[in-house]
Amino acid sequence: MTSALRPLASVVGLVAAALLVAGCTAGPGSDAPSSSPAPGTGDVDDQNDFEGALLDDGRMFAVITVGSSTCVPQVDQVAAEGQTVTVTLVDPEGESPKPCTKDLAPRASLGALPEGVDPKSDITLNVTYGDLTDDVDIDGDPAATGTPGSTTEFQPSAAWLDDDGLLLLTWGSSSCLPQIESLEGAGNTGTAYFVTDENQVCTMDMAPRATLLAFGEDTVDDDGTFTLTLVGGGLDGTVEVR
Repeated sequence: MTSALRPLASVVGLVAAALLVAGCTAGPGSDAPSSSPAPGTGDVDDQNDFEGALLDDGRMFAVITVGSSTCVPQVDQVAAEGQTVTVTLVDPEGESPKPCTKDLAPRASLGALPEGVDPKSDITLNVTYGDLTDDVDIDGDPAATGTPGSTTEFQPSAAWLDDDGLLLLTWGSSSCLPQIESLEGAGNTGTAYFVTDENQVCTMDMAPRATLLAFGEDTVDDDGTFTLTLVGGGLDGTVEVR
């Protein structure tokens, strides 16, 4: 059976939510200001290869692409047939086109999994972005308790992208994106320090923001449970990465 994706704003139950992520995208039809990649985002991979991850306890997914850090693609259309999810990414649109920086950086585009997809089982994302297409295989999370289409609990979550890279999802103002100050890790623990600016003026919306984190090669262990501690930026707490 084929099911179409509801807009992410309805999934999180926020009429006014701006679907903006740090280095990520807004939902279909909304503008997507973004931040530069955080320090330590790792090496840039082949521009033709995409990566993917499950987030928000199985309610959301992310597609990682490589390109300009200031022009992040948006999730435009999503549909599912069984465990195969077809995703179309488009360049962001605004009232007036903005110039894109000529850097190459990993960017994360967030979307909500359609109802009927089982996050506990393996998922294939069939992604199209302009002239590029790629199939991204995502391992199911047997411990996921979220149901695609249900309301988020607005808790931070994270997923491994490779042996030393994480994608962190946090929730907060779309105009005050998390900024990494430093990152450290060893074994099955790590700490991300965020910039705290008490004078920053933020909008009052609640939006998903994604931050790419890369530890040094062979410094952390992605086998078993990894504990990521968040410090500063109003994000203090811990995230268990399975």
